[in-house]
Amino acid sequence: MSENSNSFKTIFQYSKNQKKGILIFFSMIIIVQICYYFTDFSLVKSSSAQQKKWLSLQSSLDSLKLEKQQYTTTIYPFNPNFISDFKAYKLGMKTEEIDKLLAFRKLGKFANSAKEFQQVTGISDSLLNIISPYFKFPDWVTNPSQNSNGFQKSNPNWKNYTKKEALRVIDINLATKEDLMKVYGIGDGISDRILTQKQVYGGFVSMEQLNDVWGLSPEVLTNLNTYFKIIQLPIIKKININNASIKELGQFAYFHYPISKNIVTYRSMNGDIKIEDLANIKDFPVDKIKIIVLYLEF
Repeated sequence: MSENSNSFKTIFQYSKNQKKGILIFFSMIIIVQICYYFTDFSLVKSSSAQQKKWLSLQSSLDSLKLEKQQYTTTIYPFNPNFISDFKAYKLGMKTEEIDKLLAFRKLGKFANSAKEFQQVTGISDSLLNIISPYFKFPDWVTNPSQNSNGFQKSNPNWKNYTKKEALRVIDINLATKEDLMKVYGIGDGISDRILTQKQVYGGFVSMEQLNDVWGLSPEVLTNLNTYFKIIQLPIIKKININNASIKELGQFAYFHYPISKNIVTYRSMNGDIKIEDLANIKDFPVDKIKIIVLYLEF
């Protein structure tokens, strides 16, 4: 019993240094607890220069997002007869409705009112109510008492003018802006582009060249070929393909620098070029040879 008692007492007997160490240990625990209680240890994130830049732009980004959410597509007046597939889809037309319109146009027919457009396409009343205010038909459709050239029906010559002048076939190279604008679907802008293209070529030698005029729909091209022809080839300044320099060849509408360079290279290696040699020249527009040769001298 005494041995056990002595052993128990021995456990709690510490040297002076041990007692000092225990005291320091408990003191540190108390200090840490106090620091933990009174100190805010929430993490303070240090932003880099890049992060600060992004934060400064945050308000601008938020405003742009808000503008994007509030953005609405602006619809400009248009002739529904010449609406593109993409625009029709964007306006809410279904694929089958677009197909019906295309089939109708292939027949050479045109819808001349919102109601007729709905009959052709089969679009719903709700969609028609949304897009029909933007329909823009030609003046002679919306204002039957006045044709697109400003002649009143009260004018005794009006009927003769529309019957004879509108249907008279004209040489495309002699056509004026007013002549071109008589064709359904050709306005001020397109007529200017046709006349500009004629100046670039020095005159049209084929009606196929109208396919290169930007903005002409298949229906308009059909109408142009109905009312205009190449009755007489224009007098044009031809290019001598065997003497012209790269720069001179490059001024021709159908020859850009790479083609002009290839022509001169072929010429230097093979001698004078003949018509049958054109197809052998690298990158030569062979699909337009029949047109191009009319502008060349050999």
